[in-house]
Amino acid sequence: MLLHGRAGADDVNFRNDVMAVLSKAGCNSRACHGNANGKAGFRLSLRGEDPAFDFMSLTRDTFGRRIDRTQPAESLILRKATGSVPHEGGRRFAIDSTEYAILSRWIESGARVDRDDAPRVTRLEVTPADQVLVEPAGAVALRVMATFSDGDARDVTRLACYEPASQVVSVGADGTVQRQQLGETSVLVRYLNAQVTARLAFVPARPGFEWRDVPEVNFIDTHVFVKLRTLRAQPSEVCSDSVLLRRAFLDAIGVLPTADETRRFLADVRPDKRTRLIDELLARPEFADFWALKWSDLLRSEEKTLDRKGVQALHRWVRQSIADGKPLNEFARELVAARGSTYSNPAANYYRANRSPQVRAETTAQVFLGLRLGCAKCHNHPFDQWTMNDYYSLSSFFARVQYKIVDNDRKDRLDQHEFDGEQIVWMDREGEVENPRTGEPATARILGGDFASRMEIGADRDRLEQLADWIARSDNPFFARTQVNRIWFHLLGRGIVEPIDDFRASNPPVNPALLDALAADFVAHGFDLRHAVRTIMQSRTYQLSATPNDTNRDDEINFSRAIVRPLKAEVLLDAYTQVTGVPVKFNGYPLGLRAGSLPGVRTTRRRESPPTPAEDFLKTFGKPERLLACECERSADTTLGQAFQLISGELANEMLTDTTNRISQFLAESKTDRAVIDDFYHSALSRSPSDAELAAAADFIAKSPSRRAAMEDLLWGLLNSKEFLLRR
Repeated sequence: MLLHGRAGADDVNFRNDVMAVLSKAGCNSRACHGNANGKAGFRLSLRGEDPAFDFMSLTRDTFGRRIDRTQPAESLILRKATGSVPHEGGRRFAIDSTEYAILSRWIESGARVDRDDAPRVTRLEVTPADQVLVEPAGAVALRVMATFSDGDARDVTRLACYEPASQVVSVGADGTVQRQQLGETSVLVRYLNAQVTARLAFVPARPGFEWRDVPEVNFIDTHVFVKLRTLRAQPSEVCSDSVLLRRAFLDAIGVLPTADETRRFLADVRPDKRTRLIDELLARPEFADFWALKWSDLLRSEEKTLDRKGVQALHRWVRQSIADGKPLNEFARELVAARGSTYSNPAANYYRANRSPQVRAETTAQVFLGLRLGCAKCHNHPFDQWTMNDYYSLSSFFARVQYKIVDNDRKDRLDQHEFDGEQIVWMDREGEVENPRTGEPATARILGGDFASRMEIGADRDRLEQLADWIARSDNPFFARTQVNRIWFHLLGRGIVEPIDDFRASNPPVNPALLDALAADFVAHGFDLRHAVRTIMQSRTYQLSATPNDTNRDDEINFSRAIVRPLKAEVLLDAYTQVTGVPVKFNGYPLGLRAGSLPGVRTTRRRESPPTPAEDFLKTFGKPERLLACECERSADTTLGQAFQLISGELANEMLTDTTNRISQFLAESKTDRAVIDDFYHSALSRSPSDAELAAAADFIAKSPSRRAAMEDLLWGLLNSKEFLLRR
């Protein structure tokens, strides 16, 4: 039975039917004939992105030997696909299949090209689009409907392609999804050039489960708890005051609370003390330091490309923008539209780090729009809507960016990527990007389908300013969602979309309603970073404990409990410095500068000046080189080198034995053992020692032949404890 139930051979359409068969059978996949070089002399466009090319390949290439209009059944395209003759790709479909019938009827009708007015897909829908299935349910049938430009709506379930995002499910050719294990996943449904995603969750029955109403602080909790209820999972309890204090300090300003700050907060009995704490943290100067560090990573602020003066100028500008509360959309607008001296107008360093139109387009899309367009440079994006035309149209905005290199006093004359000296970024009046597919200059056009069609790019206006204005618009479909997702990631440890800069149809948000609500609130409050941070940190969701319960033990993605994660390199080093009372040294900076306040990566090359122990420490614990405009460059992996640094590293030992450290101060002040122990716990772990911990530590010091050595050992133990090294 044919897909559309149409009777005449003339009803078969090459673009909508034959191309669908080639995709369904996998003929135009990268592993088969969609490869850039084809297979066995037969080449198709990848995933059917170029129907005209595929028509010529089928009907004209190698003298048209792949089809036989007089004897359709003898056509090579049919015989190989059914396994009637040897085929390296194996059998792709059966003789009695829908795929065979469509190809056969098209060949019978003369293998004709489509008319110019042939209908095209305008919308694709899948049902169910979002469903939770409770055991014993283990399967669901997807139904796919395509709407065409002539108004016709057809069931294309049989010819749609299904790509599950994980091994939680398998999907049959007819769209039937079978559970392989419990969990959540998405299925990308693709028909021709249209794609849509179905989100599915298979959850355990949990007999007797009853949702226990949990107090909600704001809209974040509402959206999170609605989903948890459908998943039959209960959120963890709220964390303790000491855990919240330490978490809030680390997440908001990147430093630990002092012992005195810890004691004051734990002794505070006011019911709103958590809200007061958050407001106090957002007003501290360290807030600007910490969030400037995050943006410096994204903007690739490092000395080799920007030079030291450029790095410091950019860092000051970023930090001051955050300190002043500059709206993030204005912050982005100024970066994208920047030009002039990289010293006197620091935002221009954005283009100093991105030297070609393509790199500028990819970086801008990833940092400000949450889109990874790199795949579309050579072919249409295989997992998203973006085409090569989109890629080069966005690149065209940056085609006229030019540089005047005032001076380049680079140390290595053979290194063309090293810059040391002032540069002037300016816009030429001419210059275009060529689309390699058409060989013609690409037309500057913003991304976003219907939105793009409504916004004209004026030829007489500055291209960068037009792009910057669009990015900063309150109705931009990407910017606000990307920024709140990034903020959420930094505070919760995982994005609502993960990876956080990879928004695409095949990577949907785990909680779309939550993301939409956060984005709308962000826009309504003027793209205010502090407002977004405050709103998230005040939520009950943010303040949940990391201790799981029986219903959320396996949950890693729905924010039912806090995610335990290691401290970032700069935060960990600053915590070491704060607890021991010993400042560290970075080349080119005064003693005592915090790691979280460093403008760049390294002021000197290794062969000119060896890295200090502090610089080695940061590298070992994952500080990025800032070669990529991506959070992914910062490593959170645990390594053996990190263990050696903590256990016996030069820096750690120097801090513990330094004659001016906290231990030396306590000894000089003749503090009692119990007072020292209490201070260590409040400084390192943001809590009081338990009675058992206090007694054991006091006994250890009392029995040690060296009081100082015992204190060093005790502090060493605290600094190597999971409680210190992890953010809970």
